Amino acid sequence: MSAIVLDGLAVREAVVAEVTSRVAALAGRGISVGLATILVGEDPASEVYVRNKRRLAKRIGIKSFHHPLSSNVSQRDVTDLIERLNADPAVDGILLQLPLPGDLNGEDATEFIDPWKDADGLHPTSLGALVLDRGVLTPCTPTGILRILDHYEIPTEGADVVVVGRSFLVGKPLAVMLAGKSRNATVTLAHSQTKNLNDVCKRADILVAAVGVPEFITADFVKPGATVIDVGINRTDAGLVGDVAYEEVSQVAGAITPVPKGVGPMTVAMLMANTVTAAEHCQGL
Repeated sequence: MSAIVLDGLAVREAVVAEVTSRVAALAGRGISVGLATILVGEDPASEVYVRNKRRLAKRIGIKSFHHPLSSNVSQRDVTDLIERLNADPAVDGILLQLPLPGDLNGEDATEFIDPWKDADGLHPTSLGALVLDRGVLTPCTPTGILRILDHYEIPTEGADVVVVGRSFLVGKPLAVMLAGKSRNATVTLAHSQTKNLNDVCKRADILVAAVGVPEFITADFVKPGATVIDVGINRTDAGLVGDVAYEEVSQVAGAITPVPKGVGPMTVAMLMANTVTAAEHCQGL
């Protein structure tokens, strides 16, 4: 029997409706919400990502302030722009599109973003608050994953969760969030050096693949009936594929996110939610 498909587009629309309502409530008080995007260089994939984010912001009613920079800018040029946006009262959220090209350091630049304008939830202060169970502006992709689980009423309390991949963008913060008191999962954070990875994954009630390797997770990694969350977006000659071998895993899993139209749309939706949360905070709401 094929797995239930966890439709990220459907969950995104639910989030968009919530966020649109919150933006309208602020507008009723004469308050506008603004998102600044910074795109360095001319990477086609990054241009698509930023364009999609700006398009969704417009649909929701969030003002978009776009700042394209050439690939030959200095690290100081990037941080100077961030500091100007920190001081701009029209800007509630700042998105620095990562990775940065060349020798520019995205992590260092992110540290210059005001934590209360950190729409991506990746500032060290934001991540530190997450560890303390006080996270407010939380990393977008992990938060989007949790919204998918909630939407489809997939419980995390007491669940055995394996997250494969330990990036600061997805794996590490997601593991922290799932292990927190609001989720109460038992989490294993696996990676390239994990011994007997197949066996570790196969005990998971919820298996999250965030390794960046096309179709790395095959059916023999998956416990029958498990929920499989595919974070990967890999461009191959055959088209866009995830980190999960979808066709074979969907015959074993109980529920699975597709690629595309799975986790990806949720990342953008949660960026908008963070921006509105930042605006509400600024107004003391």
